[in-house]
Amino acid sequence: MSHAIDISTDGVLTSDTHLIQSFANLNALKQEDARTVIVGAEGAHVTDSEGNRLIDGIGGLWCVNAGHKRQEIISAITEQLNTLDFYSTFYNFTHPAAAALARKLAELAPGNLNAVYLSNSGSVANDSAIRILHHYYNRLGQSSKKLILSRHGAYHGSTFLAMAMTTPAYSEGWSKAEGLVHHLRLPHYWREGEGMSEAEFLDVLLEDARTRIENLGAENIACFIAEPIQGAGGVIVAPEGYHARMSELCRRYDIKYIADEVVTSFGRLGHFFASKDVFGMQPDIITTAKGLTSGYQPLAATIISDEIHEVISEDGAMFFHGMTYSGHPAASAAALANIALMENDKIPERVRTTGKRFENNLRGLGDLELVGEVRGSHFMMGLEFVKDKEKRTPFAVTEQVGQKVAQAAQKRGLIARPLGNILILSPTLIMTEAEIDETTDILRESICEVQGSL
Repeated sequence: MSHAIDISTDGVLTSDTHLIQSFANLNALKQEDARTVIVGAEGAHVTDSEGNRLIDGIGGLWCVNAGHKRQEIISAITEQLNTLDFYSTFYNFTHPAAAALARKLAELAPGNLNAVYLSNSGSVANDSAIRILHHYYNRLGQSSKKLILSRHGAYHGSTFLAMAMTTPAYSEGWSKAEGLVHHLRLPHYWREGEGMSEAEFLDVLLEDARTRIENLGAENIACFIAEPIQGAGGVIVAPEGYHARMSELCRRYDIKYIADEVVTSFGRLGHFFASKDVFGMQPDIITTAKGLTSGYQPLAATIISDEIHEVISEDGAMFFHGMTYSGHPAASAAALANIALMENDKIPERVRTTGKRFENNLRGLGDLELVGEVRGSHFMMGLEFVKDKEKRTPFAVTEQVGQKVAQAAQKRGLIARPLGNILILSPTLIMTEAEIDETTDILRESICEVQGSL
């Protein structure tokens, strides 16, 4: 019996009519030319069904940090499946790969984050963090501490609760968990800080948070959740010192700080974790996914402090939380191989050089009339396009400028991610200087083409 998959363009697109794709205009996808069929990948490139070789400028989806087709990871997965294909970590069961990975993550995570809950996506990792914290406060006799502080511009996932923590624009027309989440001011100085210095804007953000805490009552607030750099909300970098000062504010009011490092961990900003090494703050919980396995297997982790772990585990307390695939052997093996590869190849260290070249190259595109702001850090960058550069006037969403630039780039051999008036770049972390320069050239040509057509 043959199990071969048809990889021809027509064959895939015919089958794809049954697939519900994520964050897509499902009606527009009915047009055959609206979909790209990716059939192969190696290194920093992917190949489509028409034989075009494209730079993977979005790293799969923020995740293929170590690059495509790394045999070290593929072999580790294969070996694990040939040894132990699956067993759960429910009840009194464990297995070598999950145990070894938990220990390794505890070694890499900053400070006293030594207890690891494994799941299968960033959304679930964030949901798990909230469930654990609610249980933690219940056990302390503070059952009123349930509310969650998030931020406008945040992206924390698309499960029912994670979407509630995400910026409201992503849930338009959809239902989500109500009553738990309160969004603080968008920390985007370029858009929100007019007439202020960056330091003054930071003070405004802190006062906004303090006022909200006072109004809601600290006794009702469990946590503040924040990405070190906001990703799918537009690659927003908060003012310098923001995370350290927000951490101090949270400690003052007994509010736990969750660092959502689903995107920023495993080398994207030049370190395994960015919270302490890049932003100078120690969270109570870190959530991670994506680059944890470089996308080779679905896996996520919620890494909690010793203090939280002690409270939820003392007196023989039951941990009533779990998913069948938590700590899946093949996924855990993939993560261990991925981390070993990153350590052996010194990928985070390399990113501190190559990522800065990528960042500086893209910042050079700021001289183009269409580019209002270039923002981000290392291999996590965003370009915002504007109608009037001096006034920072945005294009109407219907003009789809980001989409037009992405399409022009793909014709030239680069995949980039459009987000309204923004173009996001989050490539593999193994790009050579030549590939970085080629990416920059393609972007410049593509932006100029769209600029000339408007």
